[in-house]
Amino acid sequence: MSAATQQFGELGERIAERWLRRHGWKLVQRRFRNGHRDIDLVVEREGLIAFVEVKARRGHEFGGPLEAVNWKKQKELVRSASVWIDRHGKPAESYRFDVVGVLVEGDRVRVRHVANAFSLANSA
Repeated sequence: MSAATQQFGELGERIAERWLRRHGWKLVQRRFRNGHRDIDLVVEREGLIAFVEVKARRGHEFGGPLEAVNWKKQKELVRSASVWIDRHGKPAESYRFDVVGVLVEGDRVRVRHVANAFSLANSA
């Protein structure tokens, strides 16, 4: 992954984090790492923890950002989330997986938040 691609991904994560905060979510952790896998954002609102995968794109050439979270990526996210829950989870919390797509076209930025994008059962 080139430095420019990595920087663009980090920009997408910052945009997604800001968008989530504006919608009442509190950042719990950024870039939780489990081996070579990571969860971009872990956010919380009213006892609900969302593990958020952020996909940023500059256009539609490679498909939409949400299409990039295929079954393989979902499986990796589930594994990492299980480790996070084992280390940091609390009995009263609920969990889900969200995807935030960030599309940057020129100076225009669009954010699409898909809540409960996939379930633990479908990805195990």
